[in-house]
Amino acid sequence: MQDIESAIRDVPDFPKPGIVFKDITPLLQNPELFQKAVRLMADQWKDKNIRSIVGVESRGFIFGGAMVSVLNAGLVPVRKPGKLPCEKVTQTYSLEYGEDTLEMHKDAIKQGDNVLIVDDLLATGGSAKATADLVEKAGGRVVGFSFLIELSFLEGRKKLGDYQVESLIQVTGEG
Repeated sequence: MQDIESAIRDVPDFPKPGIVFKDITPLLQNPELFQKAVRLMADQWKDKNIRSIVGVESRGFIFGGAMVSVLNAGLVPVRKPGKLPCEKVTQTYSLEYGEDTLEMHKDAIKQGDNVLIVDDLLATGGSAKATADLVEKAGGRVVGFSFLIELSFLEGRKKLGDYQVESLIQVTGEG
């Protein structure tokens, strides 16, 4: 796991002062480490009969897209408003200062489908919880969440309640 973690670059003061951005680009550029990360993220869900993987815009598309072949599941993109052409379900959620909205095609999830939600990073949990709400509005059953990185100090896991949450890397401090 140390090799995966060491391939993630810290970028201080991005996108604003005081934030340490976790840049996954070096990991994505290393085929062996990227494949290892995807395999580790997917392996813990192999016995859960996952029908669909929901990738959260935008880096969730990368990991979710790679995990579909491991779990033999379909990929469903969750996007910001105005990016999907067909009938959608929407979910608005609170940010620190304001609100944001996510959308998913209404017919992307079938009633009762087992769904895994995938993203690169769990921070405060707002977009992850909104995605779970979208899946449930569409009739799916959220089996759990899979993240590459979890910023544990932001306590996003608490917002996700009783869902199973798995992350490969836990960051316990801001730096």
